[in-house]
Amino acid sequence: MNARIEDYALIGDLESAAMLGRDGSIDWLCLPRFDSPACFAALLGTADHGFWRVSPAGAGPCARRAYRQDTLVMDSYWECPTGAVRVTDFMPPRAQLPCIVRLVEGLSGAVSMRSELRPRFNQGRVLPWVRAHEHCTVAVAGPDSLWLSCDGPTQIRGGSAVADFTVLAGQRLTLQLVWAPSHLPQPPQPLGVPAETALKATGDFWRSWTARCRYQGPWREAVTRSLITLKALTYAPTGGIVAAPTTSLPECVGGGRNWDYRFCWLRDSTLTLSALLRSGYRDEATAWLEWLVRAVAGDPADLQAVYGVEGQRRLPEAEAPWLPGYEGSRPVRFGNAAAGQLQLDVYGEVLDTLYLSLRAGIPMQPRLWSLVESLMSHLRDHWREPDQGLWEVRGGRRQFVHSKVMSWVAADRALRMGEILGRNESAEQWRAMRDAVHQEVCREGWDQQQRSFVQSYGSPALDASALLIPKVGFLPAGDPRVRDTVRAMKALDRHGFVRRYADDSRATPGVDGMRGSEGTFVACSLWYADALAATGHPGPAREAFERVLDVRNDVGLLAEQWDPDGRRQLGNAPQAFSHIALVETAFALQEAGV
Repeated sequence: MNARIEDYALIGDLESAAMLGRDGSIDWLCLPRFDSPACFAALLGTADHGFWRVSPAGAGPCARRAYRQDTLVMDSYWECPTGAVRVTDFMPPRAQLPCIVRLVEGLSGAVSMRSELRPRFNQGRVLPWVRAHEHCTVAVAGPDSLWLSCDGPTQIRGGSAVADFTVLAGQRLTLQLVWAPSHLPQPPQPLGVPAETALKATGDFWRSWTARCRYQGPWREAVTRSLITLKALTYAPTGGIVAAPTTSLPECVGGGRNWDYRFCWLRDSTLTLSALLRSGYRDEATAWLEWLVRAVAGDPADLQAVYGVEGQRRLPEAEAPWLPGYEGSRPVRFGNAAAGQLQLDVYGEVLDTLYLSLRAGIPMQPRLWSLVESLMSHLRDHWREPDQGLWEVRGGRRQFVHSKVMSWVAADRALRMGEILGRNESAEQWRAMRDAVHQEVCREGWDQQQRSFVQSYGSPALDASALLIPKVGFLPAGDPRVRDTVRAMKALDRHGFVRRYADDSRATPGVDGMRGSEGTFVACSLWYADALAATGHPGPAREAFERVLDVRNDVGLLAEQWDPDGRRQLGNAPQAFSHIALVETAFALQEAGV
C-alpha cells in the first residue's frame, strides 16, 4: 500500500526536490532537475520502482517529525524498545551537484538502524549496476549515477545497497547521496563536505531567507511555511516555479485524473508575483517575471499556458505502463498536453503580471511594451473564440466566462500600463475591446434564474472561478451580481470546502472530458474565503480560511485537492497554487480586518 499523500514531507535544493515519508523512505526524486526522469518512483508504484529508506530496523512510521523552524530541514523521531533516535534530512542549496544528507543521531539507548538504497533510473524502469568504489557505493545506468557514502559498511544485494548499523546515545552517523553524470570517473565533490558544515549552511540559508518575510499577522507560521514551500519549488537557475514536484498523484484515487505538474504555469503568474511582493521577496518576484518574459517571447499566437523550467515549449505527454500508479491510479503520465491547448485567460494573466510589476516599481524595458502591444493585437482578433479554459478541459472548447473575464483584464491592464508610461497609441482600440468584453460577459455569462455568473455561455453550470471576478476588478465586490454569485457558490460546497465545478461525470465524461469524481479544490476554497471577506462576511471568511489551515498535513503542506469524505489530500503535492492562494488569502483577510 502506498502511504497517504499527506504522509509526505518535502526537502529540496532549489533545482529539484524529494518526497520523504513518515517511515523515513524517500519515495520520489527526480535528478538533476524537477522535470528529470525519476530515480526513486515508489510513490507511483512499489518498492521495486526505487526508494531510499533510513530508519530503525523493522520500524514503522516515526513517532513525530517537524521542520526546524523557518527552514526546509526535517527532523524525524523514532522511539524504540531499546532507545530513541533522530534522523535529520535535507538537501543543501545547489552549488554544483545535487546532494541529499541524512544524519542519524542516537538520543538514548542503542537503536539498530538500516539504510536501504534501491535506485531505479528513468522513471523507475531501469535497474542500475551497483558496485563498491573505494569508500563509496555507486549505482550507474545510462547517463545517471548515484554515489552513496556511509559511516559504516555497505552491502550490495541485487540492485540495492544496504547498511545495517547500531547508533548509541550521543553518537552521530552520516549518509550522503550525490547524483552525477555517469561519465565522471571520480566521486563527486559534495561527498567531501562535512555533514555538520552542510547542515549549518543549509539552516542559515533558509533562516536568512525567511527573516525577510514581511507578513506579521495571526497566521504567520502558515504563511512562512507556504513561502518556504514556494521557494523550494523554484528552479533557481531561471526563476521558474513548478506547480508541484510530482506527477500523477490522483485527483480521484483509482481513476485517470493524473497529471504531470513538474512545469511552470503562466496562470500562477499574477498571484505568485503578488504573494512574493507582498511578503517582501522582490528578488524572487523579479526572477519569476524575467522567466515569464523569456518564456512568452515570440509570436503571441504561440502563447502557451505551461512551459518547462527553462522556458521550453515542447512538453510531450506520454504514459508509463510499467508504473501501476499511486494506489492503482492509472495511467501515470509524464509531460503535459495542456502545453498545446488554447487557453485565452493566460493573456490576461501575463498582462496583469506586467502591470503589477510596473506598479511595484520594477522597471519595464522597451521590449516589454512591444510584448504588450503584440499580445493585445492578437487577443483583439481572437478573444471571441471558444477555448479550453482555466481548468484545461479535454472535453472540447467552450465560451468559458473566466477566459472572457481575463480577456477584459488584459485590455484593462494594457490601458493602465499605457497611462503610466504615456503610451496611448492603441488606447482607443483597447478601450473598445474592454467595453465589448464587459458587456458580453454581463449579458451571456450571467444566469438570471440562478442569479450567478456561470461556467460558460448558455450553460447553467456554476464554476468557482467566478469568485475571482471582484479580485481582478471586473466588478466591485459591492455589486449585487457579485454578492449573488458568492451566495450561489454554496452549491459547490462539500462539507465546508469548494469544488471547482459541479461534478456530473462519474459515469460519462463531463465538461472536462474525464470520467470519475474529484476532491474539493484547495485554491477555490481560499478564493471563497477572499470573496466572503470582500463582500462583508468576515466571520465566515475566517472560518473558511481556517478550515483550509486545518487540512494541511502535520508539517504544514497542502496538495491540490482535499477529499472531505475520505479526510485525505488528493492530487500533486505540495501544490504551489494552494500555497500561493493561502498567502494571498492571509493578506486579504488581514487587510479586511478579519
